[in-house]
Amino acid sequence: MRRGLALLLTATLALSMTACGGSKGAGTQKSEKGDGMTYAVEAGSAGEAVAKEKGFNYNSVSSQADALMEVKSGTSDAAIIDLLMAGAMIGEGTSYPDLVHTTELTSEKYGVGCRKGSDLASYINSVLADSYADGSSQEIAKKYGVQDSLLEQEPCEFKQSDSDSDVDYIKSQGKMIVGITEFEPMDYKDKDDKWIGFDADMARLVGEKLGVDVEFVVIDWDNKVMELDSKKIDVVWNGMTLTDEVTKSMECTNAYCNNAQVVVEREK
Repeated sequence: MRRGLALLLTATLALSMTACGGSKGAGTQKSEKGDGMTYAVEAGSAGEAVAKEKGFNYNSVSSQADALMEVKSGTSDAAIIDLLMAGAMIGEGTSYPDLVHTTELTSEKYGVGCRKGSDLASYINSVLADSYADGSSQEIAKKYGVQDSLLEQEPCEFKQSDSDSDVDYIKSQGKMIVGITEFEPMDYKDKDDKWIGFDADMARLVGEKLGVDVEFVVIDWDNKVMELDSKKIDVVWNGMTLTDEVTKSMECTNAYCNNAQVVVEREK
């Protein structure tokens, strides 16, 4: 009797584990429609969305950097990551000299995410517009090699909320908390452990205009909306693709950069 119960419990546990969805740490998600390869993707990312849409077998990991490590180690056949990250992190002279990007799966645009209804998005739009007009954003883009992806910004005037102003809230706190993941060339650490990158530098520019400090906090990308709504962070500024899901759940800025989701594989 005990042996029968033990076998039943084992079978039930196995079935429940198999039924788990494609969230971070859930392992490989299998599909009969895929191409037979297993792709490493960042949980909650545009890359994961593409993998789901195309019916690929995929393995959700914590970051796009981890996705590259999966390919390097042979745990996954390929990764789906942002084109801008691929340009900075793979190929000759990088930590992944034997990796190449092949197929371009999507074309998309980056934006900055704030709490739904937040006037901070309008403020950031005004800074993006002014910095494009005076050439400072182009100079920052050249510094990190993303100048060809930068989008022209139309003149934009800040419209402050009559009540519950996030801009006033941030000023009262004396700092703007920016949610990020490590994502070269947008947000990454230099040899002195300082956050740098195009997005990091632009966030500091906004902080400077607001007269507040800027604090960078590494977040679980899958929980970015929750982090915003709970006010653990004030903004998501990390090469974020403006998907329908993102724009419905956040107050987003105008698009500021072109991007694509690409397949990265070991060079054959």
